[in-house]
Amino acid sequence: MRQFFCLTMLFAATLCPVSSQDAKDEWKLVWEDNFDSGVLDPTVWSRTTRGTPDWQNTQSDDPRCLALRNGHLVLRGIVNDNPNDTAKFLTGGVWTMDKKALQPGRIEVRARLQKAKGAWPAIWTMGFDHRTDPWPKGGEIDIMERLNGDSIAYQTVHSYWTYYVNGNRGTPVHGGKGRIDPAGWNVYAVDIDPDSLVFRINGTPTFIYHRVDSLVADGQYPFFRTQYLLIDMQLGGAWVGDVDPADLPVEMEIDWVRNWVRKKH
Repeated sequence: MRQFFCLTMLFAATLCPVSSQDAKDEWKLVWEDNFDSGVLDPTVWSRTTRGTPDWQNTQSDDPRCLALRNGHLVLRGIVNDNPNDTAKFLTGGVWTMDKKALQPGRIEVRARLQKAKGAWPAIWTMGFDHRTDPWPKGGEIDIMERLNGDSIAYQTVHSYWTYYVNGNRGTPVHGGKGRIDPAGWNVYAVDIDPDSLVFRINGTPTFIYHRVDSLVADGQYPFFRTQYLLIDMQLGGAWVGDVDPADLPVEMEIDWVRNWVRKKH
């Protein structure tokens, strides 16, 4: 009971909002991309490639699926009209894999999402050293996933422990959700610390995932390491369900991406 009380108090303290001055004193901005140049920086970003998982099976380098417009990165989902491509739909995505390593600290993205039946936009990270520690050993941090036109976003962690040891059951709970402005701009963030991940939407903490020392040897907390970032539009899949072509094209817009580290005191 005492352990439960202490964890509850720690959870509550962690989820208390901090003032803007506290945030300024605590964090140092180490990298950002505002997409203002009108060109995707090739030293940072690549187009995501086609693959077999649900999130990846419509990814395309079709130029209609990605644009830089008015200082925003725009990723689209469209009906496939290419007879040489067997995918029903085409979607755009970018990642920093093998190019830009984001530092443990705070990763945040300001995004606006259009609604469509079967739309599944996502903002997420995986361990940068993916060749040494392939998924799920390197971990996966889902900063934002939104289904269809929902007014909530899902935030989830995946690791070797959650998949192969715990079976996505029990404690610590590995996912949460928070309310968003479904048609407006929202800021999605995660704080990556040595002992916890704290997820935020529009500055408000929504979910916390703790490191548990007794489970680390089983791959429970591989997250305090450099990450690569993925931002992608996806259509369809087992989780989101069928797509309505009448709702397409659909877009997700990215205003900026920022990476902060905690200041040393």
